[in-house]
Amino acid sequence: MRYRIFVCLGLLCCCVFTTVCTQEPAPPDNTPETPLYLGADLSYVNEMEDCGVVYQENGQPKDPYRIFADKGCNLVRLRLWHSPSWYDTLNQGKRYSDFQDLRKSIQRAKALSMPVLLDFHLSDQWSDPAHQLVPAAWLGVVDQLPALKDSVFNYVQQTLLRLHAENLLPEMVQIGNETNREILLSPAANASSAAIHWDRNATLFNAGIQAVRAVEKSSGKKIQVAVHIAGPANALAMVNAFKTAGVTDFDLIGLSYYWAWHKTTTLAQTGSIIAQLKVLNPEKAVMIFETGYIWTTASNDQANNIISEVHPDYAPASPENQRKWLVDLTKEVKKSGGIGVLYWEPAWVSSGCRTQWGQGSHQEHAAFFDFSSNVLPAGGMGWMAESY
Repeated sequence: MRYRIFVCLGLLCCCVFTTVCTQEPAPPDNTPETPLYLGADLSYVNEMEDCGVVYQENGQPKDPYRIFADKGCNLVRLRLWHSPSWYDTLNQGKRYSDFQDLRKSIQRAKALSMPVLLDFHLSDQWSDPAHQLVPAAWLGVVDQLPALKDSVFNYVQQTLLRLHAENLLPEMVQIGNETNREILLSPAANASSAAIHWDRNATLFNAGIQAVRAVEKSSGKKIQVAVHIAGPANALAMVNAFKTAGVTDFDLIGLSYYWAWHKTTTLAQTGSIIAQLKVLNPEKAVMIFETGYIWTTASNDQANNIISEVHPDYAPASPENQRKWLVDLTKEVKKSGGIGVLYWEPAWVSSGCRTQWGQGSHQEHAAFFDFSSNVLPAGGMGWMAESY
């Protein structure tokens, strides 16, 4: 998501692949055995609570994980950064989305029987189509592929084994976040616009996947592996590029879809792309890993908000239209053979704490809570129960 914050600060984000859908295959139906995952990325919750946020429902304080569980959330997505040292100079100097914070979040999700999707950013900070920086700990081997491959394998394997030792193994794992470009780049390579070196890229992806499979074997537990692509219009070309390069041992294709950045692609076209992905990759599941929609154009703090546009059919920005967007998107995903929709950071509300770019939240106007951190009665929180 960091590239969206930079969009608001005046930087440009480029899409490398563009695919035009010329044929609309018949969408496969979900079978009764296929679960429908409806959930949220709750990576900010621990930080918000440490910053003094008290989440409420009907004006009464309530555990936010309990709020989501009670509203039908059946998958919690959580990010992991390698060593987010930039947190050391913010607020109280406490780090979030590192291993210890992730551990706490998984405990909270599993205590309420909500499965977990673990998002390995494979970086110390935000990874997205414009930023895929190697962790500082691996910078010395960034151009030594055998050593870097081993670093990826060992990191993913050891992270999962540590979680397994505490009965916290995630049900799903994504290798990289919004990986429309090559992963684990040096600062110089990240700043360039070079094409993906697929031999290198595939070696690193396969190292991460092989680490997950090794943990599956040692633990005896199934872990679904995902790749994650930003923008439905990029998905067909990117999945084909992965497969051509020899990255094939994954179970899920995860997509980011926000009207603000992918608005040339309609809801119906997104459904059509999902259906095509299913026809071309019948052994893979497809779902929306990230989406978001604003309920107001107002702001509640000093941090620039990262979404400013609404779809003309879902205007003006309102809690009702936030919910309608999600319900209609989910209908398209289900109809097209997709298995779920996840919302990005519906609990990232305003607080007195700072991000790297300003005081407060960059997403409070797209959260499922009002400016008093109370659940919006008509907003997106009710979308999950309405969509089953």
